Amino acid sequence: MRRIGLVVVLALTLFADPLSTVGQPTKVYRIGFLHAGQPPRTFVEAFQQGLRARGYIDGRNVVIEYRSTDGSFDELPRLATELVRFNVDVILAGGAPAAFAARSATAKVPIIFVRVYDPVEIGLVTSVAHPGGNVTGLSQISADLGGKRLELIRELVPKLRRVAILWHPANLTNLVQKKGVEVAARAAGVDVKSVPVQDPSHFRSAFEDAHGVDALMQMDDPLS
Repeated sequence: MRRIGLVVVLALTLFADPLSTVGQPTKVYRIGFLHAGQPPRTFVEAFQQGLRARGYIDGRNVVIEYRSTDGSFDELPRLATELVRFNVDVILAGGAPAAFAARSATAKVPIIFVRVYDPVEIGLVTSVAHPGGNVTGLSQISADLGGKRLELIRELVPKLRRVAILWHPANLTNLVQKKGVEVAARAAGVDVKSVPVQDPSHFRSAFEDAHGVDALMQMDDPLS
C-alpha cells in the first residue's frame, strides 16, 4: 500500500496544478479516498505513511477526503460524484467497484485503483501498458493465485474432494478470482460449489448452502 502513495504523488505531479513557485503559497492538494466497506486500519496507515515519506502530510499540504460504505456498492456512485464536486485532485479507489464508480463520475480527475484483479479482463483499463483515459493503478493480486490458494487448502485437507466458493456476483473481480479457482479445481479433480452472497443478510443461508463441503474459500470483497 505504500507503493500506492507513490503512484498518487505521481498523479498529482503529472495531472494536477504544479507545486508552488517562488513567492507563492504551497498548494494544498485534495485526495479523494473511495472504498466499499470500511478499509482496514493498516491499509489506511500504510497509505498515509507512503504520502508522508514523499513530503505530503494530511492537514498540512494535502487533505484526504475519506468516503466509504457499509460494504455495499449502491452508495459508491453518489460518493464518487460527491468527491468530484469537492474538486479533488485525484481519487484513490479501493477495489474494482469503487474504481468503476469513480470512472463513471469523472473523465477528468485522475483515478488510481488498488486491489483490483485483472483490470484488463473486467474492462476497467484498455491494457496494462496503456491503461487509457484517466484510470490507472496497481493490480496487486493475480487471478492465477486462486490456484495457489487451492493448493494450500489441499495441503491442509489432503482428501479434499469438494470446495465451496463464497463470492459476491456484483464484484467483477470476484468473478475473475472464482474462474481461477475453478480452472485449478478441474485440473485437480476437485468439485466446486458456487455460493454467491449479495448482501450481509445472505451469509446465514450461504453457510447453510455450503454445508457438507470439505473447505470454504472466501473471495476478496468488502462484504466478507
